[in-house]
Amino acid sequence: MTSKHAEFLAGIKDILPILMGVIPFGLIYGVSARGAGIVAPAAQAMSFIVFAGSAQFVTAQLIGASVPWGIIVLTAVIINLRHALYSASVAPYLKRLHVLWRLLLAYLLTDEAYAVAITHYQRPGDMTRKHWYFLGTGLALWGTWQASTAIGVVLGAQVPADWSLDFTLPLTFIALVVPMLKDRAGLAAAIAAGVIAVLAAGLPLKLGLLLATLMGMTVGLCLEPRDRKRASMFGPEEQDAGQTSDPIEPVEIAPASRPGKDGV
Repeated sequence: MTSKHAEFLAGIKDILPILMGVIPFGLIYGVSARGAGIVAPAAQAMSFIVFAGSAQFVTAQLIGASVPWGIIVLTAVIINLRHALYSASVAPYLKRLHVLWRLLLAYLLTDEAYAVAITHYQRPGDMTRKHWYFLGTGLALWGTWQASTAIGVVLGAQVPADWSLDFTLPLTFIALVVPMLKDRAGLAAAIAAGVIAVLAAGLPLKLGLLLATLMGMTVGLCLEPRDRKRASMFGPEEQDAGQTSDPIEPVEIAPASRPGKDGV
């Protein structure tokens, strides 16, 4: 049985390669936020409260373009709807944990943390302490994001425009998405979203991004049941993600260690 400490350190170790792409992403957000006229405390507070890089990045761009707040909020909500899918995916593994654990891990759930944690959960082995792996992954990512965005916020407009750091944004997401395109639903969703994003790039108020997100999610949700049915007919039967040989024991957290919004 793996110890809590070992699981926690393993989570940090496995997220380290991805953090190399998160750092420039955080710098770009900080610089973009200041360039859009967002004051430094508010820009950093967005990283603490929202902790969702793509939504923060797009929000900063929309604020800089003087887009109405209603559109900005709607865009951020739609972009972050994918987190509901992430939550549904990991929920079976966390359902026996104390509610405070689930709240903390929900706060730390990001694209990168999900990609690493769900792979670990799907591996065979003892499930009772894998949430410590998730915690290590999430906290390492959280700390890196806060530090990198703070540096970007401080640098602000001092970063030369000819550095063209914007390319790290699509590269980061490409590196995360491509390895996860293992079925027709995911591939079709990615293609549909990409095509719509290109075709609708000229729409005002960045509405093309909303349209691409909605189209990708719709295509993926429509095809996913067919992929599951096909897998059950022609491949090994999928095991219920929540079933394990050893039941997960509830984890109690003492009041003194109750997590706040800033972490543990």
